[in-house]
Amino acid sequence: MAVQSTLRTSNDPILVLYRYYIEILRSRIKSTSRLTRLLAVATLALSIIVGGYGGNKWWNKRRAEKETGRRLLRRNSGLRGKDGSRTIFVPYKGSTSKVTIYPTKPTTFDAHRRLFLQPPRAAGLSDGVTPQVPPPQTKPGLNLAFLHQFMSLLTIMIPRWSSKETGLLLSHGVFLLLRTYLSLVVARLDGEIVRDLVGGNGRAFMWGIAKWCGIGAFASYTNAMIKFLQSKVSIAFRTRLTRYIHDLYLNDSLDYYKLSNLDGGVGQGADQFITQDLTLFCASAASLYSSLGKPFVDLLVFNYQLYRSLGPLALSGLLANYFLTATLLRRLSPPFGKLKAVEGRREGEFRGLHARLIANAEEVAFYGGDAMEKIWLDKGFKDLRNWMEGIYSLKIRYNMLEDFIVKYSWSAFGYLITSLPVFLPVWGGLGGASELIATSSSSAAALEHARSNGKLPGRAEGRMKEFITNKRLMLSLADAGGRMMYSLKDLSELAGYTSRVYTLISTLHRVHAGAYYPPRGQHAALYSLADVQGTVHKGFDGLRLEGVPVVAPALWPLGGDELVESLGVVVHSGEHLLISGPNGVGKSAVARIAAGLWPTYLGLVSRPRSIGTDGIMFLPQRPYLSTGTLRDQVIYPHTEVDMRAAGRRDHELGGVLEEARLGYLPDREGGWDTRKEWKDVLSGGEKQRMGIARLLYHEPRYAFVDEGTSAVSSDVEGLLYERCKAKGITLITISTRASLKRYHSFTLTLGLDTPEQWSFQRIGTESEKSSVEKELQELRERLARVEEWKARRLQIEEELAKVWVEGVEQELAPPPYAEEAQLQLQQEEEEEEEEGQVQGRERRQIGGGETLEQREES
Repeated sequence: MAVQSTLRTSNDPILVLYRYYIEILRSRIKSTSRLTRLLAVATLALSIIVGGYGGNKWWNKRRAEKETGRRLLRRNSGLRGKDGSRTIFVPYKGSTSKVTIYPTKPTTFDAHRRLFLQPPRAAGLSDGVTPQVPPPQTKPGLNLAFLHQFMSLLTIMIPRWSSKETGLLLSHGVFLLLRTYLSLVVARLDGEIVRDLVGGNGRAFMWGIAKWCGIGAFASYTNAMIKFLQSKVSIAFRTRLTRYIHDLYLNDSLDYYKLSNLDGGVGQGADQFITQDLTLFCASAASLYSSLGKPFVDLLVFNYQLYRSLGPLALSGLLANYFLTATLLRRLSPPFGKLKAVEGRREGEFRGLHARLIANAEEVAFYGGDAMEKIWLDKGFKDLRNWMEGIYSLKIRYNMLEDFIVKYSWSAFGYLITSLPVFLPVWGGLGGASELIATSSSSAAALEHARSNGKLPGRAEGRMKEFITNKRLMLSLADAGGRMMYSLKDLSELAGYTSRVYTLISTLHRVHAGAYYPPRGQHAALYSLADVQGTVHKGFDGLRLEGVPVVAPALWPLGGDELVESLGVVVHSGEHLLISGPNGVGKSAVARIAAGLWPTYLGLVSRPRSIGTDGIMFLPQRPYLSTGTLRDQVIYPHTEVDMRAAGRRDHELGGVLEEARLGYLPDREGGWDTRKEWKDVLSGGEKQRMGIARLLYHEPRYAFVDEGTSAVSSDVEGLLYERCKAKGITLITISTRASLKRYHSFTLTLGLDTPEQWSFQRIGTESEKSSVEKELQELRERLARVEEWKARRLQIEEELAKVWVEGVEQELAPPPYAEEAQLQLQQEEEEEEEEGQVQGRERRQIGGGETLEQREES
């Protein structure tokens, strides 16, 4: 008699639980009286009526919310909560879906700073003294550094145990365990079907087929839910990290500017990290949960079942096989983590070349530089292609070895393991024990009777069932072990993605906190980010710079270039200032220092507290037009919610455009809610006037205008300046146009030859006029010395025409331009002699050392 399987249908926990609740439901229905049933029906009817009334209110509320969502979506706006949250509406299935975004608390950033800027020394990310993360010598791989990086990112992805991500992971884990249980049931059922088929038991065979189909339908649903929940976990992780990075990237500290222009820790920019690397990291982290969690549970469960069926020798062989396979693959595995990190960096560089071409397409087209840009793009793609081909060549050899070991070697080893109860019954566990019992109790008469009836003996049927069941378990075990081995490669790739994302967040924390320190045992470079000692005071009614050096900063850890040694200027309300000077002397740098884009290395900078209304506003040299409606272009950086909250309406915006000489735009473009690519629609002068319209809308007390009207005609330019002054806006203009002096009270001239390299004067005073006259006099003196410089140039060229060759002086032919200059000079002399204007000229050497006067006398 064959030994029964260790997995019995009557002991299934799901079936027992189902029968238990069915019996409770039947007993409750039988014990319920007629009056109780009537009360239940009445309660149900009342709940339907009340539910219909409440459902009507809910439906009306839902309909109003949809209307609000469509309106705000059309206007590119949202709702702002009192707790700082923001509610936006996104398109979803022909309607809108409400999404509430909660900002990250500053205390959260402070708590996470130690994970990204002060890692433990054992992790290998820092020397424990100088918190400089990430150090350049850290290489991505399966090490303690990867463990610390992943656990640090996990604190962001799963902030607390009661979060939505925890629920998704638990649900995913339940379905993974259910899939393992179904694998055991399928293995047992597979053995029973084969046993009944071989034994000729038709009724049991058909019942097994029916159960197979039912379990298959449930298993299909389980597999689909596993993939669905894995995608949900990936999206949830990406949502957490993206919002965290955005809150750290876009804030009042201007980290989005400093990251690429001052720090340089992430290369050309953060777009590659936030879009592609973050997506790959989240997908890899979500799949790792199933690719490691489920195979690990499968290994435990299947090994236990095989241990009971095949004995301790089989378990020892399986464990030894796992250890040898893991060791061999670990030693022969290429550094996939490092390869993926470099691949991501080169993908970012190639993408940056295309983004640069798109951003400057018009300028490249004007210059006709398509051939040069094509050379750069081809070179970037060639480097990326060569790197990818190298990775693929490494993967070919590794995949051949991996497939042979995991698929074929493990299958052959599985056949050996499943044969232990037949050939070595003493070491075969329960299967071997049943084999010994069957062998000792069988008789020749029973075998002859079975053969005469055309049936196999019962032991053969049991062997078939046990072999099929153990084979199915071994296949599932091989699949689990294979996924565990494959997960080593996935872990290496995840280490590369983790290093990229951790580098981005640690660099953002460094920029946000200003955590720059000189290298250990060295002093900070002059005017580097570790040498910032100035003070920025926000809350001053005006603009004040005291002893501030104007320095063009360099990427960390290099030092910047000093443009002005020490600048001191104060601007109060109504004192309009014009900043002028040659190119490259630091005019725009003053605006960048005042705005906080560039650091204040020394001295004091005082400015208003707010940006915009009743504060200070900056108009950059290159006008910026955002995505959105025409209304958004006027009120930028406000949204429609901010505009409505301030009590402003569209007709007021029309008046603002009229003042900026753009009143025709709403009619020409189709209304305030029109969406277009405005940087391509508006001309250069319209873009600059749109910037002035923003000034007139926000009405700040102070405004920096950096070449804000260079593309506007002079008559319209004067009207715009007068209108801004009438609004009470104190203008600080950066321009080289002398005609703008009439609209300002003071002038700050940079790039002078004075020791201070600058001068601050009131326009119209005697000193200002004398400085202008002095400048004109210097120009006249320089023009008067033109002839002297020409003669000196000819003399230098004559001297340079003589060279020494082996101690002999030889005279070379003068260059062509020197001969032309000599002929032109002789022609001028002849003309002057004819007109009698030879007196007072300088003496020139003629061959033989005679002067012109001596030759005339002779």
